[in-house]
Amino acid sequence: MTFQNLMLALAGGMIPALIWLWFWLREDRLHPEPRILILTAFLAGMLAVPLVIPFEKAASDYFGDSSLVFIIWAIVEELAKFGVAWTIVLRRKEVDEPIDALIYMITVALGFSAIENSLFILAPITSGDPIGALVIGDLRFIGATLLHIISSSAIGAAIALSFYQSARIKKGFVITGVILSIVLHAIFNLLIIKSVDNGGTFFVFLSVWIAVAVLMIVFEKVKSLAIKHY
Repeated sequence: MTFQNLMLALAGGMIPALIWLWFWLREDRLHPEPRILILTAFLAGMLAVPLVIPFEKAASDYFGDSSLVFIIWAIVEELAKFGVAWTIVLRRKEVDEPIDALIYMITVALGFSAIENSLFILAPITSGDPIGALVIGDLRFIGATLLHIISSSAIGAAIALSFYQSARIKKGFVITGVILSIVLHAIFNLLIIKSVDNGGTFFVFLSVWIAVAVLMIVFEKVKSLAIKHY
């Protein structure tokens, strides 16, 4: 593995993530978040990847190729993304309106996805298969990256929708959001496994894009909460 291959893989993972980040930041263009905090959230997501790798490897070594492995991976990844987001960004005073939680959770998810995608692309690049790397990058751009956005946004939406509620209600919403994020991630993982066997890849990607449409509706709902409050 050369330095050039490493940089190509990193670029292949980062550029699609940054394109999606630009897209979602437009949802908050009227009251944009500080760029330094957006960068911090993105880096926090990147940091979560090496944190989860040992746990995912241990699960894979212990359970082999069983479906339980992919469920465990979903749990580990969603807890890691939420953990770094909560520790580094979400409790800051700058998170002062409902939509901020959604923006930061999506940003963390994209940082995570950038490094994860780079790792997937690195293998074909190292083996001299640029076409394979391009195909993997494209599929993850419209599939796995969106999955991370959708699953993490479940937590962001839970925080946003309970933004003006009591601490007790907020806690219940956050717990529900974390559980929902894990369920969504696990379902997608299991659907991918089945699609390999029965050719249902189109259905999987269609489901993800339907979820994106739902997320757009959630964004509008969250925006309306702030308007009503003011």
